[in-house]
Amino acid sequence: MASSSFVVTRLTLTDFRNYAALRLDPGPGLVALTGANGAGKTNLIEAVSLLAAGRGLRGALFEDLARQGATRGWAIAAEVASPEGETRLGTQWMPEGDGSSQTRQVVVDGMPQKSPGILSHHMKVIWLTPAMDRLFAGPASDRRRFLDRLVTANDAEHGARVLVFEKLMRERNLLLEDMRPDGVWLSGLEAQMAEAAAAIAAARLHAVQALQNHIKFLLKGSAFPASILSLQGDLEDRLKAMPAVQAEDEYRRLLLESRGLDKAAGRTLSGPHRSDLLVTHEPKSMAAALCSTGEQKALLIGLILAQASSVKEESGAAPVLLLDEVAAHLDRKRRAGLFETLKSLGAQSFMTGTDEALFNGLGKDADFLHVEAGIVTRQ
Repeated sequence: MASSSFVVTRLTLTDFRNYAALRLDPGPGLVALTGANGAGKTNLIEAVSLLAAGRGLRGALFEDLARQGATRGWAIAAEVASPEGETRLGTQWMPEGDGSSQTRQVVVDGMPQKSPGILSHHMKVIWLTPAMDRLFAGPASDRRRFLDRLVTANDAEHGARVLVFEKLMRERNLLLEDMRPDGVWLSGLEAQMAEAAAAIAAARLHAVQALQNHIKFLLKGSAFPASILSLQGDLEDRLKAMPAVQAEDEYRRLLLESRGLDKAAGRTLSGPHRSDLLVTHEPKSMAAALCSTGEQKALLIGLILAQASSVKEESGAAPVLLLDEVAAHLDRKRRAGLFETLKSLGAQSFMTGTDEALFNGLGKDADFLHVEAGIVTRQ
């Protein structure tokens, strides 16, 4: 069954968090998950987030996802509809015989895969959690990870490039600690770092420009303020001013010339791992970090909605949205604006909340699910 959006049509959990066993057929549009704190609402959408590459919306260790008392690990299976048709995705984690951890396993249409990265080709998912509320006031590393997740939603290879760069950088840092490091080896690492760095910075710039365009049109006149985005970083500045090949060569030369400084610092002082995403509240011309908590939340929701619109344009299908406690601190006008925008995007959107009244404006077409002690019932 083909779909104009990415839709989880069936979700099956085994020994995942507080779910001993669950089979759920969620609706294709807005899905409201309600229940008391600790009932398992966030656990359920965390399971959906693990249908994409990475460690999911909590970034938890895989061994911590197993149900208490379970000895065989955990498993998640899903049927996902998209414009390409229906795909069966599965992922599981099992402890080694000695009790040690291992990476999770991934299966696509019954075929084992070498890496979880393949999931990015079959599932597009974006999430927003309460832990992200201080994104603008927190460290630059948080904003980089946030941006890279957004980039990966459009560019499935981006996450792999970031991992490659970080691995090469660690190898270079270790090599610089030697009394007489191998210059040929260093030059080879730096050439590979420069190639990966230029690709990372270029993908980020493209994503930010696309996101800015969707902010301009999607949020115009909406309940959420528009934002102005910019990337702060030496490599990004070079890419704006010169061809990518030249920017790559200049960064490679910079790595060569900064070996002494990097050795003394014990780390690489320049590169895409130092970049920052700057966000400005456009109507107030104010840096997001200086805005009130409510304004920051509204800006963040606006970014997520604009990114969903961007993914829909580039991939031809709206991503699955996971919105944890998204409506709890919104006034009635903004809640209505959120629901209206989600409906217009046509995205399957899982929203959690303790108060059922928060979702009164969803309408009869929404799927209302109540969660209690790891059991889900349709209302």
